This record gives sequence, structure tokens and C-alpha cells, in this order.
Amino acid sequence: MTDETKQISASDDLALAALSEASQQSDTDELAESNQLADTLNSLQNLIEKHARELTRIEGELKEKRQSLKNIFDNDIQLTEAKEEVDRHTQAMKERRVQLQNDPQSTSLKIDVAELNQQKKELEETLSNHLVNYHALTNSTSFDTSDGDQWDFSIKAKIKAKKI
Repeated sequence: MTDETKQISASDDLALAALSEASQQSDTDELAESNQLADTLNSLQNLIEKHARELTRIEGELKEKRQSLKNIFDNDIQLTEAKEEVDRHTQAMKERRVQLQNDPQSTSLKIDVAELNQQKKELEETLSNHLVNYHALTNSTSFDTSDGDQWDFSIKAKIKAKKI
């Protein structure tokens, strides 16, 4: 071998050695990273399990405390008696309301209210038609009264259902 060949061979050996070392270093780094990831994952799983167990314990305690609180209210004699009294008064109120609604005077007033509502509706429709015509003629949204007052009004359009 010539000196030049020896140098090339030595250079190749150095390059191969460097590559081998880098590869081993890379394998070592990957192994360390893998071990670190496994440790982190294991720690995280332990934390999750710890917190899940604590959450389960607290939920059980909450259920027990809520039941105890409910029992206090359910077993209180004064509260039970008060509820029964409220129920009796509510029932009496409902019965009295039915009696008043069936009273001839109430029935008469309900009929009067219905008739007045019908008259009001008819008058509003008529007045609306007259105001629309007035607006079409004058392009004004107010009118003068015989007392000298001025009343304002607005025009609304409403779409009615399509007739079949």
C-alpha cells in the first residue's frame, strides 16, 4: 500500500469510527429518551390513578352528606307539618277559586269582558283601516282632533296566512 492509500484507508477508518460512535451515541440518546418517556408516563399514570381514587372518595362522601342533609329535612316534624298545612291551604284556595269562577256574578263579568274585547278588536280594525286611508290621502302620521289636540299614529303591515 502506498502512503496515499494508507491515508485514505485511515481516513475511512476514522470516518467509520465516527459514524459508529455517533450511531452508538444516537442509540444511547434514544434509549435515554425512551426511558425518560416511560418514567414520565408511569408518573403521570400514578398521578391520574391517585386523583381518580380521591375523586371517587369525595363523590362517595358527597353522596353520604347529601343523603344526611335530605334526611334532616325529611325527618323534621315541624317542616312536615308546615308542608301539610301549606297543602291544605293550597287545596282550599283552589276550591275557593273554582267556587268564585262558577259564581253567577263572575260568569257575567267574564262574558262582559269577552264582549268588550270583541268590541275593542272590531273598533281597532275599523280605526286602522280609516288611518291607512287617511295616511294614503295626506301622507301624514298624525291627525287633529276637534279639541285642537294632535294624535300621532303608525302604520303597520301584517301578512296574513295564505287562503287555500
